Amino acid sequence: MDAFLNTVGIIIYATLLYTPPLLFAAMGSCFSEVSGVVNIGIEGMMTIGAFTGATVGHFTGSPWLAFLCGGLAGAAFGMLHAVATVNLGADQTISGTAINFLAPGVAVMLAKAIFDSSDTVPLDTTSKIPILFSGMFDTSTAFGNFLKNVFSTYATTYLVFIAVLVVWFVFYKTRFGLRMRACGEHPKACDTLGINVLRMRFVCVCISGFLAGLGGACVTMATTNQFRPISIVGQGFIAISAVIFGKFRPQGAMIACLLFGMCSGLKIVIGTSNAAISAQLISMIPYVVTVVVLILFVGRSHVPAANGKPYLKAK
Repeated sequence: MDAFLNTVGIIIYATLLYTPPLLFAAMGSCFSEVSGVVNIGIEGMMTIGAFTGATVGHFTGSPWLAFLCGGLAGAAFGMLHAVATVNLGADQTISGTAINFLAPGVAVMLAKAIFDSSDTVPLDTTSKIPILFSGMFDTSTAFGNFLKNVFSTYATTYLVFIAVLVVWFVFYKTRFGLRMRACGEHPKACDTLGINVLRMRFVCVCISGFLAGLGGACVTMATTNQFRPISIVGQGFIAISAVIFGKFRPQGAMIACLLFGMCSGLKIVIGTSNAAISAQLISMIPYVVTVVVLILFVGRSHVPAANGKPYLKAK
């Protein structure tokens, strides 16, 4: 029984460790997609956020300042995407793909310029996101160790679930959220009512980049302790899949991110066990689940009617 409780606790701990980066990015994707702009550049925005967070954390020693700067770096690339797609009417898929090439390239270039390596210097404990409730549980018992695994985790884990509540409130209980959803469904009707569709979409894409940058900073400041070119490795695309699975709703995306986070947790548990399974097969678990989810749910999601369609304001 103690072994089972310990295994469950480890899975929950790993789930809560790997979920926040995905969930921050998924919340960002919700803003962009619901307003009517496809943003597949989430991956690149996470990457630049991951690099910026690790770099600022190394030089300042302030984890929260570094975390915020990671979000701002993502917002800067979100603004590039917004200028290209909203203001200039560029193809949204091509622009997002360009961001996915540009942002990692900028991150690696700056890493080589600053650290003379494609990797940043590992962060020490004081420069990382703090762990809450550390030392509060008696780990000499199986139940105490279980409670430690469940509740003693990085502050960003608690922060991201608060963020989901805030995003849900903004989406469904505020005028901004109503206008945002309307711009994604009927932009011409919004324009006739005096709503600035272009401004609304521009702001939402920038918010999308900011949240994706926070997700990237989570990776290098909590999940790991340094930036590497492979730090994100597809997490942006998994976050987009979570949004599709969640039917473009923040609460649905949260459930999907928990599922994908649990898959990453299972990958860790199975990888550290004595099971005679190839390490390559184990590492495929989150990505296989992502593909299966897309196959099963992509056709059932209600995509905003004007999603991916540039809006040209009538003269």
